[in-house]
Amino acid sequence: MAVSMKDLDPAFQGAGTKAGLEIWRIENFRPVPVPESSYGKFFTGDSYVVLKTTVLKNGSFRHDIHYWLGKDTSQDEAGTAAIKTVELDATLGGRAVQYREVQGNETEKFLSYFKPCIIPQQGGVASGFKHTEVNEHEHVTRLFVCKGKHVVHVKEVPFARSSLNHDDIFILDTKSKIFQFNGSNSTIQERAKALEVVQYIKDTYHEGKCDVAAVEDGKLMADAESGEFWGFFGGFAPLPRKAISEDNGRDEGSTVKLLCVNKGKTVPITAEPLARELLDTTKCYLLDCGAEIYVWMGRNTSLEERKSACAAAEEILHDPGRPNSHVIRVIEGFETAMFKSLFEKWPESPEVAVSEEGRGKVAALLKRQGLNVKGLTKADPVKEEPQPYIDCTGNLQVWRVNGNEKAPLSSSDQFKFYSGDCYIFQYTYPGDDRDECLIGTWFGKKSVQEERAVAISLASKMVESIKSQAVQARIYEGKEPIQFFSIFQSFIIYKGGLSSGYKNFIADNEIADETYSEDGLALFRVQGSGQYNMQAIQVDPVASSLNSSSCYILHDGNTLFTWSGNFSTSLDHELAERLLDVIKPNLQSKTQKEGAETDQLWSLLGGRSEYPSQKIAREQEGDPHLFACTFLKGNLRFKEIFNFSQDDLMTEDIFILDCHSDIFVWVGQQVDSKNKVQALNIGEKFLELDVLMEKLSRETPIYIVMEGSEPPFFTRFFTWDSAKSAMHGNSFQRKLSIVKNGATPTTDKPKRRTQTSHTGRSSVPEKSQRSRSMSFSPERVRVRGRSPAFNALAANFENPNARNLSTPPPVARKIFPKSISPETATSAPKSAAIASLTASFGRPTQTIIPKSVKVSPEAEKSKPEVNAKESTNAMSSRIESLTIKEDAKEDEPEDEEGLPVYPYERLKISSPDPVTGIDVTKRETYLSSSEFKGKFGMTKEAFLKLPKWKQNRLKMALQLF
Repeated sequence: MAVSMKDLDPAFQGAGTKAGLEIWRIENFRPVPVPESSYGKFFTGDSYVVLKTTVLKNGSFRHDIHYWLGKDTSQDEAGTAAIKTVELDATLGGRAVQYREVQGNETEKFLSYFKPCIIPQQGGVASGFKHTEVNEHEHVTRLFVCKGKHVVHVKEVPFARSSLNHDDIFILDTKSKIFQFNGSNSTIQERAKALEVVQYIKDTYHEGKCDVAAVEDGKLMADAESGEFWGFFGGFAPLPRKAISEDNGRDEGSTVKLLCVNKGKTVPITAEPLARELLDTTKCYLLDCGAEIYVWMGRNTSLEERKSACAAAEEILHDPGRPNSHVIRVIEGFETAMFKSLFEKWPESPEVAVSEEGRGKVAALLKRQGLNVKGLTKADPVKEEPQPYIDCTGNLQVWRVNGNEKAPLSSSDQFKFYSGDCYIFQYTYPGDDRDECLIGTWFGKKSVQEERAVAISLASKMVESIKSQAVQARIYEGKEPIQFFSIFQSFIIYKGGLSSGYKNFIADNEIADETYSEDGLALFRVQGSGQYNMQAIQVDPVASSLNSSSCYILHDGNTLFTWSGNFSTSLDHELAERLLDVIKPNLQSKTQKEGAETDQLWSLLGGRSEYPSQKIAREQEGDPHLFACTFLKGNLRFKEIFNFSQDDLMTEDIFILDCHSDIFVWVGQQVDSKNKVQALNIGEKFLELDVLMEKLSRETPIYIVMEGSEPPFFTRFFTWDSAKSAMHGNSFQRKLSIVKNGATPTTDKPKRRTQTSHTGRSSVPEKSQRSRSMSFSPERVRVRGRSPAFNALAANFENPNARNLSTPPPVARKIFPKSISPETATSAPKSAAIASLTASFGRPTQTIIPKSVKVSPEAEKSKPEVNAKESTNAMSSRIESLTIKEDAKEDEPEDEEGLPVYPYERLKISSPDPVTGIDVTKRETYLSSSEFKGKFGMTKEAFLKLPKWKQNRLKMALQLF
C-alpha cells in the first residue's frame, strides 16, 4: 500500500508502540486524544477511535482498532471515525484488524477492554459537553438491561414495568439500593456476570455505600426485597409470557456472500465453495455473513481504495430490514482465524516479511518528519527461560502398562521408558498449604492403541480414588512438557518395548523396532537444560541420525563413544558426561569431535552420510487464549474469552486454556458429572478443530484441571486468588456474597490428605515427607527427598575422582527421586527411611572417601583417625540423628533466650572467620533482631510461624544452613 505524508494524521504520532489502550474522540473532524483517566467513559453523541496494542511473545505487535459510534453521533462524525481508522492502520504499517462498534451492539472483544461494562452518558462534543453527571445532582432512578454470559452488554431502558421480561437480567438503580432482577429464563452465569455490573454501579455512582438486593422472577410480595422492588413499579403484576427477542447472532444456516468492490460499487462473485484463490491482492472484497461483514483489503491496494471499500460496507448496513451487523476489516496476510474458517481451505503464505517492509517505510516517513519512531517497527522478543512452576522435591511413582494391568517400577528404573510402551506416573508434591498431586500417562511413539486406552482408564480411576483432587495429564513421546522432565530429572527413552502388547505387535510386524539391549549397538541423542533436566533419546544407529547442534552417546558392547557436534555447547558436553554414568557407568568413553572422527565410529554407524546441523526445535509456549466450552444440540462449541481473568472461570462450565505448547481443560465444581468425564475428549476435540488455526499437534500435552486443585503452572496465567477457587455454591451465589460483603471471603481450603500409594500400600507419612521438602529454586542444588541438614552434610561426600574418567562431572551420580518403590512402599520407621536414603551413596562401584565434617575445632582435635568405611558409618549416624531431631522439633518453638549475638558475615557457612562453638543448625538465632529483619525481611516471630521447610529454604538462600 502506498503511503504519503498527508495520509498520516499528527494525532497518531507514536501510536501503537507500547502495550495497552489508546483512545481518540472525533472533534471537528479531527482525532483528539482522550486522557487515560477518562478511558471507559463514552458519550452517546460522540464517535471514538480505540487502539488496543498487544506485544506478543515473539516480539511482534498485534493491533486491534475499533471505532465506536454513539447512538446520537452525527453522520459526519461517524464517517470521520471510519476514515481515521483506516489512516491509523496505515500509520501502524497496514496490519491491524479494524472493527465498527455501534452503541448497544459492541463486539465482545471491545467490551472486554472495559470490564465489567460501559454505560454511555448523554451528551457529546457537538452539544458543548453538556451531559448529566449522576453524582452532581439528586440520584435519578434508572433501569438497565444486561445481556451476556461472558461479557455484559448493558443498555439503559425506560423505567417501566413493560421493559421487564423473563429472558434477561435487569438492574434497578435507586437512591439507596440497587436491585438485580433475574428473569426466570436467564442462566446462572448471566446472573453472576450482571452482579459485576451491580458492583460497578455501586462503586461509581454510590461511592461503594449502598445496599444490594437480588430479586428472583416469580417471587411474590411474601419476600421483603421482592416486595420492595415491585413497589417501584406500583405493585406486583405478572409479566408477559413471551419476550421480544433481539438476538442478532448469526443464523447457522445463513448464506455467506462474497462481493468485489470496484470503484465504490459491489459486484457479487458466485463461487462455491469459497476458496482463497478468489481474493486478488490488488482488490478489496466484502464477505457478508449476516451478523458480520468482513472487508478484506488486498496488500497492493491504495488507501483510497480501502476507504472506498469501507464506505461500501456502510452502505450495505443501511439496507431495509438489515440486522445490526459488525463490520470487521482485515488486511491480506493478517486475517483472523474466524475469517479464514469461512473458506474451504486456507493455504499458508509468507506475508509477514512483506508487511514488515511496509511498516518500515511508514517509520521512515515519520522519521523524516522529525517524529519519534522508537518501538514502531518491532519490540524485543520476550526472552523467558522455561520454568516448571512445580515443586521438584515430591514423591514419584511409575507404572508400566502391561495388557490390562499396570506393573510398578522400582526407583532405579522409573526414569527408563521404552518407546513401545505406555506408562502411568503419580507425583505428589508440597503446595502452598497442602499436598498437590499430578497423575499422568505417557505414550511411546510405537505403543499400541489398546494399551493407550488402558492407561487412560487406569489413570482416570486413580484420579477418582482421591476424589478428583489431582491434575491429570496426557503426554506423548517427543512432546513432553518441562514439568514432566523436571519431575523425572534424568530421563532415558529406549527403543522397543517390554509390555505384552508391544511384544504381540512386534511378533506380527517385521519392521517393528528391536528392543534395546545393553550389549548391542545403540545411539543416544543427549538433550536438556541442566543436570536436573536431561534426557537421552535412543535413535537409529546411523550417521544420518547425528546433528551438529547436539551430543551423542554410542555404544556397542564394551565400546563407548561420545560425539560432540561443532555447534553443541559446553552444557551439552556436561550433560553427555552425566548421562554416561546412567547408560554405561563403568566404561571409559572415547571422545569424538565432529570432523575428527575415527574410522571405527563411522564403521559402527554404517558409514558416513549427510546429517542436519540445525538444532532440534521444541514446541514453544505461545500467547495464552481462553475458550469457553458449550454444548449446543449435542455439538461441542468453543468461544474465545478476550482479556480473560480468573473471574471468567465459571464453576458451571468447562474452559480450555490454549498455550500452544500445552492445553489445559479447566472443569468447574458445578459441571454436570456426565460432562466432567468427557474432559479429556473435549481437550482432544479442541486440538482436532484447531480453532485458532495455529497448527496444533494432536499430540500436544493435555492437562485436566479441577476447580479447587489448580496447580501453579496453570494459575501463573492469571492474577490468582486461591480464596475464590475455594468458595462454595454456584457462580451467582459466590458473586452475590462478594458484592454484599464488599470483599472476597477468606475461605479455609481443606487440607488434602497424603496421597495413597496405588501399589496397595501407604506412602511415607505426611509429616516426614513435608519436613524434608523444599520449594523449587533455580539457584540451588536440589536433592529431592532429603532434608536440608541431610543435604548439607551429604555434600561432604563429593569425590571428584570417583568416576576416574576423562572429564568427570562433579557429583556425577544420578540423584534418585524420592519415590515409593514396590519393595519399600510400606510405612517404615524413620531411621530405616534415612538409612535407605544414605545407602544410595553406595551405588558407585568406586570407593568413595568422605571428607571430614568440621563442627568445632575442639571436636576435630579429639576425633581419632578412622578408615573410610568407619567414617561413612559415623557420618550416616550423624545424618540420621540430625534429620530425626529436625523432624521431631518441627512444631516446637525455638528458644533463643540468653544466646550471644554475632554478625551475619561470621555466621554464614562461607565465612572466612566463622564463629565456633555454636549450634550450626540454628545459625539464624545468633543474629541481632535488626540484622535478622534486614536479611530475612521479617521479624524472628514471623519467621518462627513459617513451616519448617520454608524456614530451611530461606536459611539456605542466605548461607545459614
